[in-house]
Amino acid sequence: MGQQVRNIFDSSSDSNPLEVLRRVWGYQGFRGMQGDVVGNVMSGRDTLVLFPTGKGKSLCYQLPAICMEGTAVVVSPLVALMRDQVEELKELGVAAGALWSEQPPAEAAEVKRRLRAGEMKLLYVTPERIAAGGIQSMLGDGGLSLVAVDEAHCISFWGNNFRKDYLALGRLKEMYPGVPIVAVTATADPHTRKDIVRLLNIAEAEVFIDSFDRKNISYEIIPRGNAKAQLLDFLKRHEGESGIVYCLSRKKVEETVEWLNEHGIRAKHYHAKLDPALKAANQDAFRMEEGLCLVATVAFGMGINKPNVRYVAHLDLPSSIESYYQETGRAGRDGLQAEAFMVFGMQDIVQRARMIDEGDASDQIKRIERAKLNALVGICETTACRRQAILGHFGEHHDGGCGNCDTCTKPIETWDGTEASIKALAAIYRTGERFGVGHVIDVLIGKVTDKTRRFGHVDLPVFGAGKEFNAASWQSIYRQLLALNLIRVEHDEFGAMKLQEAAAAVFRKERPVTLRRDRMVSRGQRKTTEASSYSSRSGLSADDREVFEVLRQERLAISRELGVAPYVIFPDTTLIAFATRRPRVLQDMLDISGVGQTKLERYGARFLRALRLALQ
Repeated sequence: MGQQVRNIFDSSSDSNPLEVLRRVWGYQGFRGMQGDVVGNVMSGRDTLVLFPTGKGKSLCYQLPAICMEGTAVVVSPLVALMRDQVEELKELGVAAGALWSEQPPAEAAEVKRRLRAGEMKLLYVTPERIAAGGIQSMLGDGGLSLVAVDEAHCISFWGNNFRKDYLALGRLKEMYPGVPIVAVTATADPHTRKDIVRLLNIAEAEVFIDSFDRKNISYEIIPRGNAKAQLLDFLKRHEGESGIVYCLSRKKVEETVEWLNEHGIRAKHYHAKLDPALKAANQDAFRMEEGLCLVATVAFGMGINKPNVRYVAHLDLPSSIESYYQETGRAGRDGLQAEAFMVFGMQDIVQRARMIDEGDASDQIKRIERAKLNALVGICETTACRRQAILGHFGEHHDGGCGNCDTCTKPIETWDGTEASIKALAAIYRTGERFGVGHVIDVLIGKVTDKTRRFGHVDLPVFGAGKEFNAASWQSIYRQLLALNLIRVEHDEFGAMKLQEAAAAVFRKERPVTLRRDRMVSRGQRKTTEASSYSSRSGLSADDREVFEVLRQERLAISRELGVAPYVIFPDTTLIAFATRRPRVLQDMLDISGVGQTKLERYGARFLRALRLALQ
């Protein structure tokens, strides 16, 4: 960091970011590269920030906005996300507001009045609002301090959440040439990073990339058996905890919610076609309540700011590694242990590929999407450390052996699948490369059906040649052959499997094929916890856990009184510190991370009183 940046931190005024960090957020110091980013922004330089979820990206522009003269404009893709961040800032005592198209007129007028009066440090707007112009005219004499583009990957065709309205943000540098632009995202592979810099016209931006490794998230991906039963067994480990279950279709969301509620899991649904009032109510319930499972399509996405999501489960394959990383990254934002769980099968791959081929995107975009899908299938089928494979996709080296994914804790057995692969490929060839996986497997296992008789496949040499494996095993073999690029699926031919050029080397036995032996996990095989796992995950003793639960109930009572989410008051990590360190006076609370001056004044006495009652 240069001398100019160091002077920013050496000053002893309200513009000193370290002092503001302690006073407003209650944090004693920066995490990771936050301090470097803040210094760069406050020196007036364009900045690209790539931090994983939970590493404090928002603070990288919120803190400079408070310290610098004028008002910061933050471009955010979702109204729910804007409102959540504004709510949190207000609880910290920071003047913040938001403007969006369907905002009540009186609320919008008040925000504009405060802007003109110079009373607002951060203004959140949608990209559509920026495209319409007029922001500069609404600002007071202090003018514009900085522009932050949140979820910056939305500007890229390579990004997993491309938003057309983001393309208009390329005008920002022309509109405000002397104002620093801060682009932040948690999800950007090398292609997306280049797009962000190019499309935002910030070629000279300093780039800060922190490790994408979310060490507190464990990853588990298993072959689909009875998916609902597999999910239920997983959720039993998280009784009393909040989490998200992702499904591909609205119908599956509805069915899964009904199933979970019938089996004692309190669940609500969320998808794009849901009645707007019910959709908003279910999202608010997820924000405000504890122990709720939200079953959703990807329509429930970037607007999630809840730090104590303890699990994310997928009942269907996401579209890419970026999507998987972003969606699983919504768990464990508070740094405590969280779990990512997914079931998948051959049909997932076929369905996702069909969606790509039937979409209205250009051929170039379709090629990109197919490549992304193939990379995700590779993650699912890997026998190596999953964390190593995920991070490698983002250009980050990891030695493997993370100890916090299923392939590390329960190593995958491999076997020489060359002969089985030859049979599998021969069955495709002998049936004319015209049929889907289900029919070809029927041929291999010698199953007589109307279809195998009608097409004369019962007379083929390959009919019954694969009886040594059951249908589920052949499904696994074909899935892996697809991942190895030895076969492909033609969706405009009703899912017919075709041989790839590389299959010839397998037929000639010039290329050996090593396959993974799937572990089928079905209901009843898991050991489930009987209660919430807060104690094991946070290291709380039995006594401390009782104190924590009392504090948790006090937080819930305050949140209901004020109509704000519990985590806006204090995150779980702060309550855990209260329960273990047991401050005796208000001043002691200021030494605990997450307790700033405003929150101490608002809530300190109540939590101190609750703590004393819990210890009686």
